Amino acid sequence: MTLAEILANEALRQREFPVAREKIFLAHAGDCPLPRRVAQAISDYAQQATSSDQETLIFPAALDDGRKLAARLLSCHEDEVAFVGPTSLALSFIASGLKLRQRDNLLIYHDDYPSNVYPWMALAGQGIEVRLLNTRGLGLIRPQDVLGQVDENTRLVALASCHFVSGYRIDHAAIGKALRERNILFCLDAIQTLGAFPTTIEHVDFLAADAHKWLLGPCGAGVLYVRRELQEKINPPIHGWHNVRCSNFVAQEQIVYRRGAKKFEAGSQNLLGLVGLIAAMELMLEIGVDNIAVELLRKRAWLVPAVQAKGYTVLHAAAAAQNASGIITFFASGQDLTGLHQKLLDAGIVTSLRADRAGQRYVRLSPHFYNTDAELQRVVEML
Repeated sequence: MTLAEILANEALRQREFPVAREKIFLAHAGDCPLPRRVAQAISDYAQQATSSDQETLIFPAALDDGRKLAARLLSCHEDEVAFVGPTSLALSFIASGLKLRQRDNLLIYHDDYPSNVYPWMALAGQGIEVRLLNTRGLGLIRPQDVLGQVDENTRLVALASCHFVSGYRIDHAAIGKALRERNILFCLDAIQTLGAFPTTIEHVDFLAADAHKWLLGPCGAGVLYVRRELQEKINPPIHGWHNVRCSNFVAQEQIVYRRGAKKFEAGSQNLLGLVGLIAAMELMLEIGVDNIAVELLRKRAWLVPAVQAKGYTVLHAAAAAQNASGIITFFASGQDLTGLHQKLLDAGIVTSLRADRAGQRYVRLSPHFYNTDAELQRVVEML
């Protein structure tokens, strides 16, 4: 199945993406609806599990298959991938496992999604200086902004690959390369790009992303990337039968972690979620993330001026292609954005309502590759 086939064949599109039968769903930056094949994979496994041991059916083969798929998506080694549910949990594992000293500092962006803020803020209680990045606009993070606010005591920078409200996509490769030259670790919250844009880890040390947005997978089924060279230097804050060696399930006299990123998988997996995640990653690789990225930018190129023509201000409307994303967020002074959001919802158009630190409300559109031009035209007509 190709992207062109999906967009040219409405019967195929509605079969593979059942939400399209009833709604125009433009909120993939929030919580996605499940494609047919993902839901079917979960359903089939759940049915099989009624007659056998849940783990015996797929363990450890599913974990091995999933690591291979995630490694392809991230362009990394299989032993650098762990399956750690929500992004919040994975990032907390990294923050809790870092060996930092009181004179150390780390740099974060306070207006990132809270999952990538609170785990690092919590380190301030250990005497770590948590610096807040200054920017010229919401989510507008440039390499020079980051490099201008680190010093010889900065141990880590934690950023999101794309801002969840403004849709500005950072040049994480350039930022990561410059930080590595300064021996500063780089942690990336990639939930807003994985599945939508190529998100590789050549210059990233840690990466986390749940599946329930652009990957079109279930909630609480995510990936955690830990660079191979750092795996022995950071230990997980949790311990269990799966990440600590226990021959024949007998607790040993010493804690010895399993090798690779598996050391972050403490106990029994969310197997239902993992089955869905595998099906979702297979779909992304079948369509091709490069193809998806091109399609999302094509949609954006039409949608941004069409929204502007209706009198709205679009955040980062003029962003260069390398910084643009599938998120189109807009507002208008004096406009009832809450009412507009509800108006669209009543018409079967699902968008997201968001706000910034100052309380300004926005309507956020986040179409995916399977949304049609006719659907987007319908949205614009409703504005």
